[in-house]
Amino acid sequence: MKTLDLVNYGPVIPVIVIDKVEDAVPMAEALLEGGIKVLEVTLRTACAMEAMDRIIKHLPEAIVGAGTVRTKEDASAVKSIGCQFAVSPGYTSEIGKHCLDIGLPLLPGVSTGSEVMMANNDGYYFLKLFPAVAVGGINLLKGFAGPFSDVKFCPTGGVTVQSASDFLSLPNVPVCGGTWLTPKDLVANKNWVEITKLAKEASAIQRL
Repeated sequence: MKTLDLVNYGPVIPVIVIDKVEDAVPMAEALLEGGIKVLEVTLRTACAMEAMDRIIKHLPEAIVGAGTVRTKEDASAVKSIGCQFAVSPGYTSEIGKHCLDIGLPLLPGVSTGSEVMMANNDGYYFLKLFPAVAVGGINLLKGFAGPFSDVKFCPTGGVTVQSASDFLSLPNVPVCGGTWLTPKDLVANKNWVEITKLAKEASAIQRL
């Protein structure tokens, strides 16, 4: 699989933080029921690895990737449990080349033209713009379209259900990353029905 293949499964990739491992499978089931098949679980909590392991084992139909992959060790660890892709918040050639070496598809994070060029130099042309809104959002992506006409972006960070269609209207944005699909309060209350509703809403987002 190539990371650009992920865009075939819908307009939004949820960016998920799991605080309690017992929430992992029911949360993933709720997202799948709502039409969200690609799940990015971030390595921001102590239970993230176990949470992804449970989702991979219990829900083989899900396409599980690890977010916040910052080191070669992170990449090797998530590859070992069966993650199908990795997402990094920034980019270094070390992590980019390591992911190529171990056969782990990587969606690298960038926020500047120099980082885009570094990633391109290592063979990466589908990149995550992060934190998208904070670094310029739609205007930056429009600016990148000229010099980087062969590069596609997944903006993540500050994108909302209201603004997603605006991002998706850009020719260089085939998919967005979103944190709004799994709000902390809904997860804390185990309100999986509402998360399914949010997933259905995200799945239905159209380009403007």
